[in-house]
Amino acid sequence: MELKKDAYEAYVKEVTPVNNVWMDVLKAFLTGGLICVFSQGISNWLTGGLGLEKDAASAWVLITLIGLSILATGLGLYPKLVKFGGAGALVPITGFANSVVSPAIEYKAEGHVFGIGCKIFTIAGPVILFGVFTSWVLGVIYWMGSRFFT
Repeated sequence: MELKKDAYEAYVKEVTPVNNVWMDVLKAFLTGGLICVFSQGISNWLTGGLGLEKDAASAWVLITLIGLSILATGLGLYPKLVKFGGAGALVPITGFANSVVSPAIEYKAEGHVFGIGCKIFTIAGPVILFGVFTSWVLGVIYWMGSRFFT
């Protein structure tokens, strides 16, 4: 029994990846930072170069980031970026777009209804559900507080 335990522990030690935490943090910081710098560059170009108002430019930046994230996911590039940059590549808007598109691509062979339709929100669904629910609860608390304490 002890021999099996030692062999198992040796196997686990052999297959467990060794991560350099500081290198992972640096990669995440650089990846997320570059996405944000790219986004700011687009925003500056839209407001300065094209003369859009800040709100319109912000909307176009979001649309651009979502579109590029979807395209990169479809081409198989975004998973490589996530593997390199970890949490830095999961900047909220690009990571959310990736989490919606990935299951759709994975399950497209099962058809439009049972594949894409049923599986598209496998990852993003709980985020949407709890985000909407939490917003509702906080809205009720805010409404009650403004009604009774003003």
